[in-house]
Amino acid sequence: MLLTLEAGSLALRIAPATGGAIHDLTFVGDGSRIPLLRAPREGADHVLDMASFPLVPFVNRIRGGRFTFRGREVVIRPNMANDISPLHGQGWLGSWTVERSSAREAELRFVHEAGEWPWAYEVRQLFSLEEEGLTLRLECRNRDVTPMPCGLGQHPYFPCTGETRIRTSVRTAFEIDEHVLPVGEVPAVGRYDLGDRAVCGQGLDHGFGGWGGEAVLSDPAWPGPLRLSSEEARFFQLYSPESGGIFVAEPVTHANAALNEPEERWGDLGLKVLEPGEAMALTMRLAIDGTAA
Repeated sequence: MLLTLEAGSLALRIAPATGGAIHDLTFVGDGSRIPLLRAPREGADHVLDMASFPLVPFVNRIRGGRFTFRGREVVIRPNMANDISPLHGQGWLGSWTVERSSAREAELRFVHEAGEWPWAYEVRQLFSLEEEGLTLRLECRNRDVTPMPCGLGQHPYFPCTGETRIRTSVRTAFEIDEHVLPVGEVPAVGRYDLGDRAVCGQGLDHGFGGWGGEAVLSDPAWPGPLRLSSEEARFFQLYSPESGGIFVAEPVTHANAALNEPEERWGDLGLKVLEPGEAMALTMRLAIDGTAA
């Protein structure tokens, strides 16, 4: 069952039972419907078919599904076909409950009990739709009796053509191996320069450091440029398959495979350690920006 929010020319549909995901975000005007996020095919019911989904309590991959935290070895099984590393935590594969909803707002809740991920935690998503865009706040709270590592992100898919462009500021790029795991950090120049470039069909599946917290996405078919922003996200992940058609622009709080690094490096890589009862949040804003060039 989908939950629908409407504000001005914008319509948002949320799929609580499917990973707390966004089913679609559409601009409706002059008799036309323009998808601002990827439009799922008719009858799509898997989270990977949705328009966007939350990443919690970690983003991207854990190398080999193993990491050590303060003497405890944690082993997580792969959760996606044909990928040896577990991805994106538990929230995107779970069912969320609707805590409240109105014409323009909705709050979802997801509760994880300690198991393979050995900490209990609770997550809330607050969707606020306005005439100019969508604000989505994701908050994770450690419900366990011991400290828990944590990171957050969002995974929005965008439609694209040869005319779709991205403009954003990043300092570094993480080069990857055949398993999409980082092997080194280099300056974001050349093929990794995101200053102003075509974003469709680029053959990229990379993380970027030193993100400026804002990306402007544009396409002549859209009602205006889209400004994607997040104050809490210091890292950015871009997936642009060579086949084209879609790209993913993820605001994330930490680097890919950061959990595999020594805890002394976690601060630099964006990971947080939440004490019992402590919470962290990430807010993503997606706005139609008539002033962006």
